[in-house]
Amino acid sequence: MADRALRGMRLGTQSMETPAHAELAERRDVHYDCPNGHILTLPFSVEADVPLSWECHCGALALLRDGDRPQETEEKTQRTHWDMLLERRTIPELEELLDERLQLLRAGRLGS
Repeated sequence: MADRALRGMRLGTQSMETPAHAELAERRDVHYDCPNGHILTLPFSVEADVPLSWECHCGALALLRDGDRPQETEEKTQRTHWDMLLERRTIPELEELLDERLQLLRAGRLGS
């Protein structure tokens, strides 16, 4: 008999509540300016913390209008193999090593 009570109802996809007397949270529109000229307007709750930047649909970083600019952080550049080699040896030392290896290669004492 319990089967008949739910017949025709899609459980989990429909709610029996109506939005007639629902109270929505207070909202405010926040504007972001993209460096490519796009303007983003997003609704946020009055109680929400608004981020200083938002990713635009073009992929650029849009900044909050009338807001503080995010602090520029110094990004550490990735060291290459050459940078690490120069930390251990100088250019004259590397030229000397190269000459030694070339002499061994020309003399046939270095495996091919």
